[in-house]
Amino acid sequence: MAADLQAKYQKLAQEYSKLRAQNQVLKKAVVDEQGQGASLKEELKMKDQSVRKLQQEMDSLTFRNQQLAKRVELLQEELVTTEAKGKKSKKSVDPPTQMNQQRQSVFDEDLQNKIQENEHLHRQIQEAQAKHRQTETDLRERLLVLEKDAMQHEAVMDSLKKKYMDTIEKLQNDKATLEVKSHSLEREAKDCRLRTEECQQQLKDIHTDLSSRLDRSISIIQDKVPFNDTRFAEYSVLDVPVHDRRHQLKARDVSGQALAFLQDLVGALLNFHTYTEQRIQIYPIDSATDTISPLNQKFSEYLHENASYVRPLEEGMLHLFESITEETVTSLETTVKLKPFSDVFTTYVCFLKKILPYQLKSLEEECEYSVCTANLQARNMELQSDMKKMTAMFEKLQVYTSLLALPSTKPEMLLQTNYNVVFTQLAACLHSLHDVMKDISKHYSKKVSLEQELPTITQKLKNTNDCILSSVVALSNVTGKIGTFFSNNLDFFTVPSVYSSRIAMSVIDPVAAECMLANKKKAAAYIKSLKKLRPGSVPYEAALANRKTILSSTESREGLSQQVQQSQEKIAKLEQEKEHWMLEAQLAKIKLEKENQRLTELESQLKTAMTGKMPFVGSIQENGTVHKIEEELQLVEKDSKEPVRSTSLVGMLTTSINNEIPDAESREQLIKSHYMMRVAELTAQLQIADSKSVYFYAECRALAKRLALAEKSREALSEEIKVANQNIVRLQDELTTTKRSYEDQLSMMSDHLCSMNETLSKQREEIDSLRMGSKGNTKKNRGR
Repeated sequence: MAADLQAKYQKLAQEYSKLRAQNQVLKKAVVDEQGQGASLKEELKMKDQSVRKLQQEMDSLTFRNQQLAKRVELLQEELVTTEAKGKKSKKSVDPPTQMNQQRQSVFDEDLQNKIQENEHLHRQIQEAQAKHRQTETDLRERLLVLEKDAMQHEAVMDSLKKKYMDTIEKLQNDKATLEVKSHSLEREAKDCRLRTEECQQQLKDIHTDLSSRLDRSISIIQDKVPFNDTRFAEYSVLDVPVHDRRHQLKARDVSGQALAFLQDLVGALLNFHTYTEQRIQIYPIDSATDTISPLNQKFSEYLHENASYVRPLEEGMLHLFESITEETVTSLETTVKLKPFSDVFTTYVCFLKKILPYQLKSLEEECEYSVCTANLQARNMELQSDMKKMTAMFEKLQVYTSLLALPSTKPEMLLQTNYNVVFTQLAACLHSLHDVMKDISKHYSKKVSLEQELPTITQKLKNTNDCILSSVVALSNVTGKIGTFFSNNLDFFTVPSVYSSRIAMSVIDPVAAECMLANKKKAAAYIKSLKKLRPGSVPYEAALANRKTILSSTESREGLSQQVQQSQEKIAKLEQEKEHWMLEAQLAKIKLEKENQRLTELESQLKTAMTGKMPFVGSIQENGTVHKIEEELQLVEKDSKEPVRSTSLVGMLTTSINNEIPDAESREQLIKSHYMMRVAELTAQLQIADSKSVYFYAECRALAKRLALAEKSREALSEEIKVANQNIVRLQDELTTTKRSYEDQLSMMSDHLCSMNETLSKQREEIDSLRMGSKGNTKKNRGR
């Protein structure tokens, strides 16, 4: 609160200083305009004086002009009189005429000079009048402009005064509130000082107590402890650390989630590689009708081996999950099963790098196919770059997993301070892998949509493309889930190990970790043996009475368990015999058909032999041939009745078969077909069960997340309600304080307003007087 008030006060002070500076600037402008008005008034006075002087000169010139005109008239009259007199006495007096002519020439020159002077004076008068008119118009225009400026300045002054009044009111209100808050803060400061004094006193007491205890413990250690194993970390490496059950449960849960995500990833990768192999066999050349290129053939051979590289990832993660239990100590130094998983992952990355050039060349072959359009070629080029990025991302992941596997084998190769960096980089790499897989799914979906528009596409290729697209989408979803899972649990991964030695957070050696785990198990077994409770004693009579019933119940239970085991064994044997006899029945049917065919053939031969007519053979020979045929039939019957043992994929079967090879081959084929049918049925059932389990597991996880989010939202809303209630109480307190401060300030502001009204009235009177003076001057100038 104090910080907010201080900030508000500072903002108000800044605004006040800005307004004050603006006020000073406006004051300077008004003073400058007033000075300019005074100078203009002085100029007006000077101009008036000069105009008066010019008017006086004009009056004097007009007076002199009138005098000259009168004189010219007199001279003209004299000239007329002299001319008249000269005409009368022209002949009698010659010298006076010459004198008159001289006078007349003098008068004419004077006249011309006066006329020229008069013209010059008239010109000066006209120029002076024009200048006077021009200056008068200029001064009037300037006076109008100055009056407008004065009106604008007055309006600005009024607005500024209103603003200043508003700001003054606000500042006074803020000042009152700040004073109230300052009083409250002073009280709080006093309370805090008292508390600090009390805390300092308590700290002194605790310091003295701890110092005395430290001295006692030091003296006891020095006197009575012969060997201190906590001085060096190597002495206490094999000590059993404190067991953090919560940490172990968290580690078990996290590893289980990682195993589930990795299983989904393995399934998606298997589908992607197998369906890619199927696509290579179909497009651009169908292997059923024509031979594919040697490059695609080699690529399909490599892809056929994908299960041997992908399945070990799931097995390695399963072994790692099984190694983390509630009783173990989980850290990077003790997870020995992480190294095999990293080795398996490196083999898979090598497999990806091996198939990458074949994959790129296969896409280039598709681009060279005649049906491939320009858009399809562009999509193939995008897929090439995406495959390169995917392999690079898997290489980065392999590097980080191998780094995380180092502490369990070579702890000196990776410092404990670098664990956080490796985990954060691994999380960033997982997110970038998710982005790459999204790009692959987007580009492949565009490619599939373009290929479906081709006229030569088959239904088999459409199904394969749909399967590849579904596997790529599954890969993008799984990688996104893995990235979010890793980033959500990054705090758990980067937290320092709680299973370090008692002295410091030193690195645990793997061999020492194994010895420490063995010591832990021994200690746990010893404590468990110590904590065994004695069985409750039973009275002797009750024990004798219950002995017979206990013996009978144990005997009956043992008998029932044996019967159950025997019945289970019998059921298994009967099922085996059932399958065996089903095979025997099928074989017997086949043999019966073959024997019937043979008997029919022999009978036909016998009939032909009996009915045949030979000219050179007698009846004895006929009887001999008949006897031979009968002996052959008896031998066939004996051979068919004798049991013969034959081995196959199922095992050893005792059947009565002929010595011919086609019977054994047909038997093998029947057995194979039977067991292939059984395997197909079992795999279908297993896939259905897996899909149902995954579906229910995802639903359970989603419901758990929704529950957690609902609880978090409920907690957040409850906290918001608490904060809102606190704000309401605070605002009510502030409202009461502001009401009090306003009541106090209203009285002060009323007096201030009265004084300001008086000053405004005085200023308006001065302005009106100045306006009246300026108007009077303008009227005088116009009159002149």
